[in-house]
This record gives sequence, C-alpha cells and structure tokens, in this order.
Amino acid sequence: MSRPGSLALALIFPILFTASSQAEDWAQFRGHNASGVSTESTDLPVEFSIDDKVLWSAEVGEGIACPIIVNNLAYTTAMTDEEIFSVFCFDATTGAEIWRRDFETGELPPIMAPNKPASSTPVCDGERVYVYFSTLGMFALNADSGEDSWQLPIQMPYYLMGWGAAHSPIVHGDLVIFNQDDDLAPFLMAVDKNTGSPVWRTERPEMLGGYSVPVICETNGRTEVIVAGSGKLKGYDITDGKELWTCNSLLRTIMTTPVVKDEHVYVSVQSYGDTNRVLKYALLQWKDTNQDEKLEKSELEEAFWEKFDKGDKDKDGFLVDDEIDDAFQAAENRVGGGNIIQKIKVGGEGNVTDTHLIWNLDDSSPSNIASPLVIEDMIFLVKKGGIAASFEIEKGEPVWKRMRLRNFGNYYASPIAGDGKIYVQGENGYLVVIDQDSKKGKVLAKNFMGESCISTPAIANNRIYVRTLTKLYCFSNEAAK
Repeated sequence: MSRPGSLALALIFPILFTASSQAEDWAQFRGHNASGVSTESTDLPVEFSIDDKVLWSAEVGEGIACPIIVNNLAYTTAMTDEEIFSVFCFDATTGAEIWRRDFETGELPPIMAPNKPASSTPVCDGERVYVYFSTLGMFALNADSGEDSWQLPIQMPYYLMGWGAAHSPIVHGDLVIFNQDDDLAPFLMAVDKNTGSPVWRTERPEMLGGYSVPVICETNGRTEVIVAGSGKLKGYDITDGKELWTCNSLLRTIMTTPVVKDEHVYVSVQSYGDTNRVLKYALLQWKDTNQDEKLEKSELEEAFWEKFDKGDKDKDGFLVDDEIDDAFQAAENRVGGGNIIQKIKVGGEGNVTDTHLIWNLDDSSPSNIASPLVIEDMIFLVKKGGIAASFEIEKGEPVWKRMRLRNFGNYYASPIAGDGKIYVQGENGYLVVIDQDSKKGKVLAKNFMGESCISTPAIANNRIYVRTLTKLYCFSNEAAK
C-alpha cells in the first residue's frame, strides 16, 4: 500500500504538518536515548485490554522487536513466513497500513527461546528507517515509502549458548551506531546514515555475548557513546570510536541497557551464578552434552573451532578447566556472575573504576534482561516473579526494596513511564500499571494483552503501542470517547 496521491497530499498537507509538528516521537528501543520515559504524554490510559480502549490493532506475524513511532507513523518488524522478514509502516492514529517490505532471509541460524529471529528494534530519524537482521545486515528504507536507501553487510554474530541475534541500532547526528557483542568477534561501529558507508569500527575483544544498546551522553564538551559489556562499562568518542574510559565494575553477561541521567549512568545487571562463576562453568553446564567435564569440538558450532584450537594447549582434542576460559574469555576480563545496581559518573580518562563508581548495590537481585527505569529522583526495576524495587538515585537508598506486582512470571520487556505512571509488561501478556508518585508503588491496573509479550511497549501522543508475539496494538483514551 502506498501514500495518497499528490493532489490528496496537497489538500491534507497543512493538517499533517500541524499534527506532526506537535507529535511526540519514540524513535528507537525505549524511546529517547533508551530512557523509557515519555515527557510529553499527559493523558495515558490506565485500564485497557484487547477489548477496551483499542484505537487500532494489526496482525503482523511473529516477532519481539519493539514498536517505534516517528512523525505519526508506527513501524514494526516480523517473520511473516519461514524465511521472510517483513518491515511494516502504519498510520499511528488509524492503523492503516502505509507500506510493507518483505525480505528473503535465507536459512536462519539457531536461536534460543524466548528470542525470535525478528528481535532487533529498528530506529527512525524521520527520513529513513534503519533495520538490522542477522542474515541481511543493516539496511535503510525511506520512512514514507519503504523504498530502498542502502544496505550494508555485517558479519554474522555467533553465540556459544545459541542465544541468537537481538542487537538494535541507534541514530545520533549523521551516524547510525551499532554494537554487536557476540562470543566470536564483538565490535562497535558507526556508519554514515545517508549512505551506509562505514565511518569507524572499534573491536571489543574482551566482551562476551550480550545485548546492551549504546546510549549517548554529552559531557566535558564532548559526545560519548556508552556501552555496557562483560565486566566493563566503556565510553567512546563518537567522532572516531576511540575508547575514552572504562569502569571495570560489571558482571559476565550483560543483557540490559544502561540509562543516562545528567552526567551519570545507571546500570542494573543479573548474571547467573556468583562472582566465581566464570564462563567455563556455564559452558560445561550447557554445552558438555555427555557431561564428561570437558569440551570437544563436536559440542560447539564450527565458527568457534579456531578459538577452540587456540585454547587446546596440549592438543589432545579437548578443552579442560582453564583451557575453556583461555579459549573464549579474555584473560584480563575473567569476571563472574552476581547481581548489581550501579551509579557511574561519565567522562574521565582511562580506568575510572576507583574514581567514577558512585555507588553499588549488590544484594538487590535485578532482572537479567529488563533494563532499569530512571524517572525523576528514583530508579525502578522489575525481575522474574513479578518483584519490583525502587531506589533513590542520589545515594542508592531504597524507596521500596521489594514489592509484588501481583503478576507472577518472567519479565523480558523493560518498564517504561509517562503521565505519572509506570508500565510493566509481563511475558504472560499482563501489563501492570503502577502509580509513579506513590512511594509504596501502588498498582493501579493489570491489563491483559491477549498473548505472550516479550517486547517493550512504546508511548507517543497519549497512546501506548504494545507489540505482542503476533500483533501490534494501539491503546488510547481516545477509543473510549
């Protein structure tokens, strides 16, 4: 489906211009700078469901990427056939399909639940939509028409545990920035958003597989790209990708995305096991199929065989004990598991671990996937089992340390906030609404979305956009009027 003809556009252009000039955008994963906070919507619904306050809905196919909203257009992605990846554009007010593009993916790599092939959230700057898919690389489509702008091949990611790709790009200025931390050859890169030409690329050899989205911070007269990874939070110069600083205070596996507020970064991480659980213990648990306490090549993907050979010091065809970590985990970054919430000051030069780590909470048990939410003077977190916690951001003192959301289960979507409310999406399909201003975290509503939900909702123009496993919903108080 295409846009209306030129005459119709001319007639309605003044109306569209007025609407778009006042529109709120949610242009990437978790909106502005991955913060998860809407600052413009003031009339968001509290009680709603698939039978109540539905402004529109659309069947889109299977996927878990988050919806994004720019210039009153809603974008999402899905697998619409076994090897067909689709990008959709809808009118964000009416749900009318504006355009759809289908791409042949070829044979798909293995992937572990709850991840799905259509998992990376696109980003839009109003001119183009920038999309990543593991077998296609990164490509840009015209935001209004869906026509091709450019395509850039990117090396396939590989994961020792078979997690599958789920990395999401961001846009800042004229750059599309993309971080791909896998277990084979992790890197951070920037490309020219107009042409798709690489601008810089920085290898991250100390990292293991993870999914943290880059965030941006302005400090000391410079723009920093901040990325959380195995053991370390790092700041890079946006102009050339040079590493500026590192805070070596994180854990082994990083699935969550940090939040920037002023000149501080807030990070929450859960990595399975205690501080002594380095990578080899996880590999022996999940990849040692015959449980003989050693790894052989046949238990790993062929992509890792070269690393296997380098770790096999005695050349006996097996990796045992420290040989496992020598093969796959950097010697200078043998971090383990645990649970942390941290406040880290940005800026600085070199190793800032001793000077820029403001506070650390190591007994709060945050989520391993749902990112933290920083709103006003508090940080809010949710974890498996439907347990929420909140801490004030100045010193990390608890606002409430444990609160049950009355919705048991897994939480893969990250909490978002707007209009004095916090929205927490559970995998089981129930979206819990919390009173942000209540110091006890009062639950206002528990709303059913009809099926499993992995993706984080979006907020724009007093509407909530929820991506279930197969559908996209737009909820609004407008629907009740």
